[in-house]
Amino acid sequence: MAKKRWALSVPVDGFDLRELGDVAREAEGLGYTDAWSYEVDGVDCFTPLVVVGMATGMRLGTAIANVYTRGPSMLASMAAGLADLAPGRFVFGIGAGSQPIVEAWNGGVFARPATRVREMAQFLRAALAGERVVFKGETFSVDGFRLTRVPSSPVPIYIAALRPGMLKVAGEVGDGVILNWNSPEDVPKCVAVVRDAATKAGRDPDAIEITARLFINLDAVTPESDLLARRHIAAYMNVPVYRAYQEWLGRTLALQPMWDAWGAGDRKGAVAAIPSGVIDELIGRGPLSALRARVQRYLDHGIDTAFLAMSTNHPDPARRRTLVLDPIRALAQSSG
Repeated sequence: MAKKRWALSVPVDGFDLRELGDVAREAEGLGYTDAWSYEVDGVDCFTPLVVVGMATGMRLGTAIANVYTRGPSMLASMAAGLADLAPGRFVFGIGAGSQPIVEAWNGGVFARPATRVREMAQFLRAALAGERVVFKGETFSVDGFRLTRVPSSPVPIYIAALRPGMLKVAGEVGDGVILNWNSPEDVPKCVAVVRDAATKAGRDPDAIEITARLFINLDAVTPESDLLARRHIAAYMNVPVYRAYQEWLGRTLALQPMWDAWGAGDRKGAVAAIPSGVIDELIGRGPLSALRARVQRYLDHGIDTAFLAMSTNHPDPARRRTLVLDPIRALAQSSG
């Protein structure tokens, strides 16, 4: 059985990119094995990994690079750059993102996401292997692209997936899957779809790595922090892809009042309608002992690599750093 991996989600809350190398070096010394980036409305997913890759020997992963907001050849080139910087330790996580990111923020069309991701994975495998690629898919075409700086080691491709359609894509064409916004008890349902799809595709289902970003809020549980957690959930769960995901996971009854209020234009009422139990299922909170046990539950339920996204809403910059760095140190007791 492969060793479970505890990883950082980067960038790290409270620290700017100039400080990230020092944080990553300390985390590596404490036993964290990986750094996995993200991009929504802050920095891109590649830049933080350059900083970490130059400062440490950690494995680096994008979680995720969007398959709509960059063209195929640009995605291949950016992956080749990280692979050149960190030979043999870069994992290329790709995914479709969501309607707001693709359409409202980038002027694209969020159409046929599972097909788009599947085709991008097929193109990227060929391109990163140094092939001259002529690819005509259903969602994009590439005519005659070849990388001039080919990675010296194969680049694993991981698929970010929510519902069965994308989970099946991960099982059929991915080296790993990236999960998000689920409870520990949700993990087996997702993993089963991935493993079954891999088996049906003639692949070794146990060779597919299961990874997940785990949200951890470090603030004391108060009415104010509770409100901010509810707003975080509401912002995501009213996006169509995330709503459908939570429905598939079985949270329709719990979240329907929130969706009804949101649909009626009552944002305040929607936030208030989120049950406390849903917050506790999706976001880690509380003392360090509870957070450590929560991460372990994810690992026990089938996650191979857990990247910890720790956050605080404390307004003081110095206190913010302490609130984040102390748990990174404390939780590392379990990373070894």
